[in-house]
Amino acid sequence: MKKNMKAGWLLVGWLLGVSLHSQTVQAQQAQALSLEQAIQYALENQAAVQNAKIDVESAKARVGEVRSIGLPQVNAAVDYSNNLAIQRVFLPAVFIGDQTPGAVIAAPFGTKHTNTLSLTGSQLLFDGSYLLGLKAAQVYTQLSEKSLKQTKVQVADAVTRAYYTILITDARAALVDQNLVRLDSMLRETRIMNENGFVEKIDVDRLVVTRNNLQSERDKLKSLQELGYNLLKFQMGMPQAQPLVLTSTIQEAIIATEDELEEMNYANRVEYSILQTNKELATLDLRNKRAGYLPRLVLTGRYGGNTASNEFGDLFKGSDYYQFASFGLGLQIPVFDGLAKKYQIQQSKLALQKVDIGFKELEQAIDLQVAQAVTNLKNARIQLDAQQRNRALALEVLRVAKIKYREGVGSSIEVLNAETALKEAETNYSNALYDLIISQVDLRLAKGTLVTQ
Repeated sequence: MKKNMKAGWLLVGWLLGVSLHSQTVQAQQAQALSLEQAIQYALENQAAVQNAKIDVESAKARVGEVRSIGLPQVNAAVDYSNNLAIQRVFLPAVFIGDQTPGAVIAAPFGTKHTNTLSLTGSQLLFDGSYLLGLKAAQVYTQLSEKSLKQTKVQVADAVTRAYYTILITDARAALVDQNLVRLDSMLRETRIMNENGFVEKIDVDRLVVTRNNLQSERDKLKSLQELGYNLLKFQMGMPQAQPLVLTSTIQEAIIATEDELEEMNYANRVEYSILQTNKELATLDLRNKRAGYLPRLVLTGRYGGNTASNEFGDLFKGSDYYQFASFGLGLQIPVFDGLAKKYQIQQSKLALQKVDIGFKELEQAIDLQVAQAVTNLKNARIQLDAQQRNRALALEVLRVAKIKYREGVGSSIEVLNAETALKEAETNYSNALYDLIISQVDLRLAKGTLVTQ
């Protein structure tokens, strides 16, 4: 019996040790990230960014493919033929000594087996479209790189908003916790006063109802916190099981930035840069259509040997291969294509005009976005200052109401009304704080300074 108990205690101790070790490992694995680190993590691990990086590598491979067109093209070939029914040629019978007038013979023309070994090559000497196509492929690579940056901006924006949402939720939860502590203290005092006959039971009940509502709100915030972390991990490309700790603070987020004072530069917006690349591609397309009127010159060459035999085995018994060689120049000159290129050039010119119109439209849209972001940021700062004052006043009203209630010159309803007013002021303060932070993000996004790498 004692041995069994000893073994049982050993097992319990081992299990506790495993549990503590597991908790320690999990705590060590918790990743602490600032906002900048979270963004950097997302730029390295988010699926959309990884796919955009693959697109860049694919575009670079496309450049190599286009470049290969201008390099020598060499092919080796082995052509074997088995002439199952040898074609015959008709000859006058006189060739075999037959003097019959008009007589002919059907002589076999060829052998049963033939084999040819050859090496062919070609080199593009001039093609106006080739050089433009190579340039267009390189510009396309630039476009894919700018698309990668656009994806990074979108990912950074999503991570920033998710990160700040957690900070705001944490701040709201902290305020609710403070209210719970304050309300619990008041509830204890009221119960003591009720037991001593100084207040009625209904005053205690009112406080209990208020505390239950406050606790319910705290439970909701806890769920929102968990959801916020899950969303942030998703935006970062981080496994949901990975513990995460945020190290940035609200105070860092609400520091006044100088973004609204900086002069606007359209080139900072990745959309503007992409449009510039599209214009370059449209220009190259127009030049390519015009290059279609130029001739195309190609150098070709061929070298090899062939042999023939009526027996298949004789092809590989030292049969003589008779060499052949040739080279030539191929010149293709476009003469008339039914005016197809003329209308292609016309379409390219119209496409280029649309790109120019797109620049004006985008500049107007960016100006509007920046103006709206600056206005929203100024309003958010005004609103935050007002809500800070309201919260301070609500705290003072609650403090005075509690003093009056303890001294018997105030009612519990007055205290509960003050608690409700404080809760509303704190909610408004949290919302104003979130609006300010998001307005700062919107301004950096509008000016193209959210992501600089």
